[in-house]
Amino acid sequence: MFTTIIIISISTSYLSAQTIGGSVMLGIPQGEFKEKVDRLGYGFQVHGTLWSPGVLQPFTIGANFGYLIYGEESRASRLSNSIPDVMVDVDRQNSLINFHLLFQVSPFTGDVRPYIEGLFGGAYIFTKTQVESEWSDEPVFESTNFDDFTWSYGGGAGILIKLAEDLGSFSTLFLDLKARFVFGTEAEYLREGDITIDQSNGDIYYNVARSKTDLLTIHIGVVAAM
Repeated sequence: MFTTIIIISISTSYLSAQTIGGSVMLGIPQGEFKEKVDRLGYGFQVHGTLWSPGVLQPFTIGANFGYLIYGEESRASRLSNSIPDVMVDVDRQNSLINFHLLFQVSPFTGDVRPYIEGLFGGAYIFTKTQVESEWSDEPVFESTNFDDFTWSYGGGAGILIKLAEDLGSFSTLFLDLKARFVFGTEAEYLREGDITIDQSNGDIYYNVARSKTDLLTIHIGVVAAM
């Protein structure tokens, strides 16, 4: 019976409009993660589904990709101790990339469509340092200082508000407002100020944090049905 339902769902998806969407987002650390990182993060996410849910087929499946910056530092520095007369910009970012399977339920049609969704996947959390010329924003050198992986899952709720119809390749364009809560398993990571350098000998020291990585995200974006 379950196999029959899946086959019917996949078959009917070819008769329904696929959707693609994206949004900017704010990330608010929760629980243990907030104790370690007490600041807002920012970033974006993109997602796509195999079909658009509705009354006859109220659920859909797809994939989601997100990028969040939860810390950043910038300073001017000498290129090296042996070349002290050349100055460069040193930029460091603490970031998180997540990727999830997406399950969405919305048994509605019309101009306003509430929905709920579930997510399951993982996140790559890392700190990267870039060295840039003072005269250009292009990185001269870059290196990943520290990284880890965490499993994550969660859910969310949102609302689609119709903006326009019949836009060439897209049948309908929606404003997308939503919030998600994602539970992240324990990970090791760096924060702002967690890298120190001994200027006398150039040794580098990492103050590694460890915690779960729960995150509340607030989104505003658009979704297009193809």
